[in-house]
Amino acid sequence: MTTAILVALIIVLVLLGPIFIRPIEQNVELFFLAIGLLTAFFAKQLNRELLQAAVAEPLSFTIAVLVFGAAFRLSRKHLDQFFARLTLLIEPRTTCFGLTIALAALAPIITPVVAALVLVEAIALLRFARSTEIPITVLGCFAIGFGSGLTPLGMPGIAVVLRSLHANFWYLTGLLGPFVAVGVILAAAPILVLPVTLNMGAELPRSKDSWKVVALVRPLKVYSFIAGLVALSGGLRPALDTYLHRVPEAFLFWLNTLSAVVNNSTLAAIEIGPTLNPAQQRAALLGLLISGGILVTGNLPNIVAAARLGIGSREWARVGLYIGIPLLLFCFLVVLWIG
Repeated sequence: MTTAILVALIIVLVLLGPIFIRPIEQNVELFFLAIGLLTAFFAKQLNRELLQAAVAEPLSFTIAVLVFGAAFRLSRKHLDQFFARLTLLIEPRTTCFGLTIALAALAPIITPVVAALVLVEAIALLRFARSTEIPITVLGCFAIGFGSGLTPLGMPGIAVVLRSLHANFWYLTGLLGPFVAVGVILAAAPILVLPVTLNMGAELPRSKDSWKVVALVRPLKVYSFIAGLVALSGGLRPALDTYLHRVPEAFLFWLNTLSAVVNNSTLAAIEIGPTLNPAQQRAALLGLLISGGILVTGNLPNIVAAARLGIGSREWARVGLYIGIPLLLFCFLVVLWIG
């Protein structure tokens, strides 16, 4: 009974702490590293194997963020020129739709952080009015977030999931691939019919991340966050595995609409384990990936894009709810039909 209460308190803290406690929100990576190690310690799971995993697991995602982030910064001038020429040849909505599909397909490899940076750079260059810029950004990040859930390089929590499942790099691509492909197209398709208004008098944002941010600060934050998730997952796993395998797929799917508010990597890391069968894993992950696009806090692409373009939480939600709820309902019916 005491263990169940402790587990419940830890889950509430990691889910709601970054939202309601400002110091945690401002230092979320260090918070997850600390709470993960403390959880593993008190659960008597802080052994050599878990520490080795916490050190090793974050490396691939961290290196990808570093390499592709540096490549983006070095090539930004050339990307600006490319997008400027592209806008003269192709209608803006078609450009954004094609770019969204391409970035969603690349996000599992180049990381969703870099995919979102490329997207907002292109949107800024097109100089849309605010009424056009916001829905295109939200729809684009919806698709990128959906596509990013197929590999450990696409979502930090996926590395933790694959470790707990003892699965290979491409496991989730096989499990979710067709669903994600359809979801990306459905999320991006409304871009083609959006009314477009341009604001040619707008000043282009010229801010760049410094090399300190690209080469040191961002990789260290990513590394700390994933290491914390590994420790947290290892600490909670024995207790959660006792109960989660009994939960029906439909309930897991709707439970994970919490990822609209909570970063979906956190939920994935503490939920998905070897006691869930593939159908339960699929339902839980699809609920996470779709809901992650509804609010700014749901996933990394949203946070990056909203910060760069100054999109508020309410502005994001007005679009995110319109696309997210129909996608959730459609996907839920498909999951039920398959089941």
